[in-house]
Amino acid sequence: MSEGSVPRSFIDTNVFVYTDDKANPAKQARALEVLDDHKRTNSGVVSLQVLQEYFVTVTRKYGLDPGAARRKVELFAVFDMVAPVSTDVLAAIDLHRLHNLSYWDSLVLHCARRAGCQQALSEDMHHGQVIDGVRIVNPFV
Repeated sequence: MSEGSVPRSFIDTNVFVYTDDKANPAKQARALEVLDDHKRTNSGVVSLQVLQEYFVTVTRKYGLDPGAARRKVELFAVFDMVAPVSTDVLAAIDLHRLHNLSYWDSLVLHCARRAGCQQALSEDMHHGQVIDGVRIVNPFV
């Protein structure tokens, strides 16, 4: 992938989680490729919510040592960061009500738009759908 071809993208929790999923080597390899592409091109965006969800998921679901998970959170924090504030919470509630999404997915999409992302990389939402100007892309399809 050339540097000019990687759009500014919000990276959802599941992409980070798959980097630790040894039971699914194809998705693990794809997640690592996506993160590498976005790190190399400085086109990735993440939120505090995503980093928190990553930590909880990998320590509970995969039994990753909390120290190792903390180190990975440090590594993932190299991406541009969105730190939601109260107005973001309210906007996510409005998206939730308008589009019948989960509140957490609504917050992801709102933060993606606020950060100027053209797309949100997520396995959890409907691939190809555009919500609030952000296209949902499942990088694993």
